[in-house]
Amino acid sequence: MLSFLINFDFCFSQAMIDSFRIFNDVKIIFDIPQYQFKKSVLVLFALPNGNTAEQTMGKKVTTNDDWHFDIQHIKAQTAFLRQKMDVNIVVAYLENNFRSWPLWKQKHPDFKIKIQHIIDTLFLLIPSKKKTIYLNGHSGGGSFIFGYLDGLHQIPSNIQKITFLDSNYGYDSRYAPKFISWLKANKKATLTVFAYNDSVALYNEKPVVSEKGGTWYRSHLMLQDLQTDFHFKQTRNDSMIFYRSTNNQVGFFFKTNPERKIFHTQQVELNGFIHSILFGTKKENEGYEYFGQRAYSKLIE
Repeated sequence: MLSFLINFDFCFSQAMIDSFRIFNDVKIIFDIPQYQFKKSVLVLFALPNGNTAEQTMGKKVTTNDDWHFDIQHIKAQTAFLRQKMDVNIVVAYLENNFRSWPLWKQKHPDFKIKIQHIIDTLFLLIPSKKKTIYLNGHSGGGSFIFGYLDGLHQIPSNIQKITFLDSNYGYDSRYAPKFISWLKANKKATLTVFAYNDSVALYNEKPVVSEKGGTWYRSHLMLQDLQTDFHFKQTRNDSMIFYRSTNNQVGFFFKTNPERKIFHTQQVELNGFIHSILFGTKKENEGYEYFGQRAYSKLIE
């Protein structure tokens, strides 16, 4: 049975931030909009390893601020999205006491049940009759999504988008049938995957990950698995390779890395969250470019 501590007072007449805890060691911060549309989207953003929800939300930084406040800016990117979309966008930042979803899962043998309860509870808190869920996450946050999938026979229809922002380290081919079945059963469902070539990235002249240990390898394996059921068109520019399914449901965004740099957080910072939400919609690429200049700079608080 789910038990949680909650201490908030929703005010649906204006946007606000509020927080509460579930299972004592999971912290939720809600970015709640003014509820002006009939339909609502609940974006569950699972935090990257080592980051707090406040750092993930981002802010205008000063000299003495921690650099983590200036690398994701999900709050400002959400503000940008609210200017583009005719839905109520609610973002729930998912943090745990270990600041690591892989470690949290290790500490909870019943993580499959707990994660499902977290998602179901947050969904019930949204007052709209028409509502859907977008699963999203960066870095170790992908472990939360895979933990949810581990507890399912099939992905439910209220999940409309799943995004891995350089976060699908835990992918293996056993997840492919669940993705394929979900996408075929829900024509409005979309899957987006962002990765850079971390297999050649160096930090202090040493490899960041093994050849098969990063998202570059996992994402290409994922693409290969999905190509059995979906046809993809490839396009590219100077540094990006894009794969889009012909039915517009699946998108892979690969950043090449000839200079062997680390682009882990830039994939989020440079409009990655915006693109993950607007992919496949009429607003895709409107007023922003993935891996271009920050489109939300004026919205950073």
